[in-house]
Amino acid sequence: MKRLFALRGAARCVNSEDDIVEQVSAMYDDILFQNSITETDIVSLQFSVTADIDAANPAAALRKSGRAANLALFAVQEAASRDSLPRTIRCLLHCYMDAAAAPRHVYRNGAEILRPERGPDRAPFGPGGA
Repeated sequence: MKRLFALRGAARCVNSEDDIVEQVSAMYDDILFQNSITETDIVSLQFSVTADIDAANPAAALRKSGRAANLALFAVQEAASRDSLPRTIRCLLHCYMDAAAAPRHVYRNGAEILRPERGPDRAPFGPGGA
């Protein structure tokens, strides 16, 4: 039996189209791999970017990489916050996985600092998610 999950991810990048494509693609691939899902399991994918990222839209960057051709994608600017981590792209991916699955969220390229409670072993969040 499957149920709907929300998987989170974040990656820091340089404000260049090439690095945005590279970081978004790597984060996306890592989420799929870590959770043993395929694009057919995905319902939608939302991105947010900090205000200092304007060289490329992360949804367009993912499509440019040859991924997510048939998925609903959406991108917005992250809400401004005094202590927010600069040069960060976040994602929220809704997908179906086995009901007993332990979702694995992906933080990479310096974005791991957003979830210090996870520690260096990249362990999944607890039953309540994040």
